[in-house]
Amino acid sequence: MQVSLATSAGRAQRPNEDFVGAVPGSVVLLDGAGIPGAESLCLHGVAWYTHRLGGMLLGHLSRGDGRNLAAILATAITEIAAEHGDTCAVADPSSPQATVAMVRVHQDRLEWLLLADSYLVLDRVDASPLVVTDEREATARRECSAPLAGVVPGTPEYDRVRVSCVSALRALRNQPGGYWIAKEDPHAAREAVTGSRPLAGLNGVALLSNGASRIVSPYGRADWPGVLDLLRASGPSGVIARVRQVEAQATAGADAQFPDDATVAHCTHLPH
Repeated sequence: MQVSLATSAGRAQRPNEDFVGAVPGSVVLLDGAGIPGAESLCLHGVAWYTHRLGGMLLGHLSRGDGRNLAAILATAITEIAAEHGDTCAVADPSSPQATVAMVRVHQDRLEWLLLADSYLVLDRVDASPLVVTDEREATARRECSAPLAGVVPGTPEYDRVRVSCVSALRALRNQPGGYWIAKEDPHAAREAVTGSRPLAGLNGVALLSNGASRIVSPYGRADWPGVLDLLRASGPSGVIARVRQVEAQATAGADAQFPDDATVAHCTHLPH
C-alpha cells in the first residue's frame, strides 16, 4: 500500500491539532477539538493529546495482532487517560479530545473505524465513491443550534442563546443519544462507525479531517469524485491548497469561516 500524507495548521499562531501517520498496512488520522478556555484543564493541550493518541494507535496497529480496531482504540484511550489523569481534569467535558479515523489492510479486506466527523472516501473500482462519516456530532450540533434561528448575531440575546447552545452540545458528548469522540472514556470506542470491504473492489481510499472536507461542504468547490480526481492529480497537498485558496478569497459572505487545521491521507496500490 502506498500512502501520501499532508497536513496544514489553520492559523500560524496556533499549533496544528490534527495528526496523521502510517505504519505498513494502516493509517490513522485524528482531528483534535480545541475548546476555548480549556487550557487550565490540561497541562499538555489538544495538540499533545492528538499526537500522543495517534502515536499510541500506530504502535498498536504495527503489532499486527489482529485485534479489532475498536479494541485498539479503547486500549489507546485508556492508556492516554492514565498518562495524564493525575495532572489534568480529563473527565471535564472541555478537556482535550479528538475525532478518529483509522483504516487497516487485514487479510483480503480494508477495515475502517470512524469516531466523530472525519471522512473516509472509498475509491471503488466499478462504482462511484463511497463516503463514510459519523454524522452524530453534526446532527447534535444542528439540534442544539436550533434556538439561534431568527436571533440577530452580535446582540446580547444572541450571545446568551449561543452559550446555552454550546452547553447543550457538550452535555451530549459521549452520551447515549448524543455523539461520541475520543477523550478519557474507552467505552466511546464501542460506539464508533466500523466496516470493511474486499480489497479487490477498491482502487484506494482517502481520509480527510473536517477542515479538509470543507472543499465539498460548505465551500462546494468539488464533489467527492472530484476530490479523488484532485488527489490523483495533485495529492493530499493539492486538496489542502484548494481549501486554503477558498479561505483566502472569502470575505464576509457565506464562505467566510475561520481556517481550520486540514489533513488528508491518500492510500493507493492496495494489495489484492
